[in-house]
Amino acid sequence: MYHFLHEKNKTGGPGSLRGRRGRYAAAFVFLAVLLVVLVAANICIGTVSMPFHDLVRAIGSLGSGSNDLGAAVIWKIRLPRLVAVMLLGGALSVSGFLLQTFFNNPIAGPYVLGISSGAKMVVAAVMILTAAEGLILMPAAMIIAAFAGSMIAMLCVLGVSKKVSSSAMLIVGGVMIGYICSAVTDLMVTFADDASIVDLRSWSLGSFSGMSWESDRIIAITVIAAFAAAFLMSKPISAYQMGEGYARSVGVNIRRFRFGLVLLSSLLSAVVTAFAGPVSFVGVAVPHLVRSLFRTSRPLVMIPGCFLCGADFCLLCDLIARTAFSPVELSISSVTAIFGAPVVIWVMIRRRRR
Repeated sequence: MYHFLHEKNKTGGPGSLRGRRGRYAAAFVFLAVLLVVLVAANICIGTVSMPFHDLVRAIGSLGSGSNDLGAAVIWKIRLPRLVAVMLLGGALSVSGFLLQTFFNNPIAGPYVLGISSGAKMVVAAVMILTAAEGLILMPAAMIIAAFAGSMIAMLCVLGVSKKVSSSAMLIVGGVMIGYICSAVTDLMVTFADDASIVDLRSWSLGSFSGMSWESDRIIAITVIAAFAAAFLMSKPISAYQMGEGYARSVGVNIRRFRFGLVLLSSLLSAVVTAFAGPVSFVGVAVPHLVRSLFRTSRPLVMIPGCFLCGADFCLLCDLIARTAFSPVELSISSVTAIFGAPVVIWVMIRRRRR
């Protein structure tokens, strides 16, 4: 069995334990400092440039009812988007880690396995239907629709996994499921009216634009609850990494555990697709970056590490998407693919050498 483990299972002395804890602490500090730098950069840099002293003044006037342009840009546009990027980036990365654990496959991820495409298909159908009826699609309804699509795609992937023994064939099956869902989505867009297509096309390319404090509140409730549930499952996840037989021997209910992993990974990827559209390669690439940084696969370290690194990764990619060709904004999937795809290629080459 392939475990993705970068550290040996040794019961070393206090020195080795201190060494590991020091390494983990240093890695978390690095990710936290990088997060602060990226948050400041995302607030200051944009179509309306904002020097640091103007930023401090604008933040100081947020609660004073000032009509200052800088305060309005920060409070109404950049901060809601920034919070959404951090939460959704972390959610997608944790979802990827859970899927890699579930399928025991280092290339598994919401985008690669077609789960994001399934969510996109159902959300697109609901958006077209509500637009045709003149209704407004509520954020909670988008999450429910995306979750339903994620579960449909996940059930298809599970069906493929029972029929094939090769991890490569599982990935091929997931990619094919994603293509089918994307084809159905394109078919619906072709026959949708123009009013439906305008919003659908920008969303289907992947973007963090248009976030508000109301959408952030829904995202935060969903993501934090799912993240907490995943973190509480750290011990059974650790046992499951050692094999189903070992997990059963320590009292893990495999059927209930696997259902929980499917539920949480689908929910986390669904909330991302509902608000930002399909975002590629983050769920695959970030867990490998975290394993390389921390040199461990322990869930107690990996789950918070993936969340923090996913927030950093998406903040960087969103900053590039907004500013590289300003005022034209790139789709977020284009930028995440540029950085994430080489990581996936590197993982495949390294696994081949092994």
